[in-house]
Amino acid sequence: MVKIGKTSLELVQGDITDMDCDAIVNAANRDLILGGGVAGAIRRKGGPTIQEECNEIGSVEIGEAVITTGGKLRARYVIHAVGPKFGEGDEDRKLASATLNSLKMADRHGLRSIAFPAISTGIFGFAVDRCASIMLSTTISYLHDKTAIEKVVLCLYDPDTLEVFRRKLRDLLQS
Repeated sequence: MVKIGKTSLELVQGDITDMDCDAIVNAANRDLILGGGVAGAIRRKGGPTIQEECNEIGSVEIGEAVITTGGKLRARYVIHAVGPKFGEGDEDRKLASATLNSLKMADRHGLRSIAFPAISTGIFGFAVDRCASIMLSTTISYLHDKTAIEKVVLCLYDPDTLEVFRRKLRDLLQS
């Protein structure tokens, strides 16, 4: 755990659907269909309400984020951030935008804690080290500005991904 401004930034290994925080971020697709990966786990544990709310919203542009309730999850809300697919072009900017828009959404709704997965690294094929650099640098930059968010967690599913994020965080804090 490190402090960035008044906010704690933490890296943990685990299942994001078990996080006890105001909001978790879903690595969403444009149509907000909760199919596989993080989205599928959210659907299974959170119940049908989340998908019903997503259906009402419709589709979302890549790099944007929308919010629904958390259904039966411990988190009160789910922020659905649409990350890029590797190879579609302008991926770095789109991933930074998805991260930034999730943080802004949390602030807009007065949320104090938010947990992110490694957006776009699953079926979207984004390299973990590149994702870690973009998500961490975007988050650190945002937290240096005025924010009411007290805690940001990057909840990473496996130990290898956690280690990549730890290494990238060390590098960013030393530069």
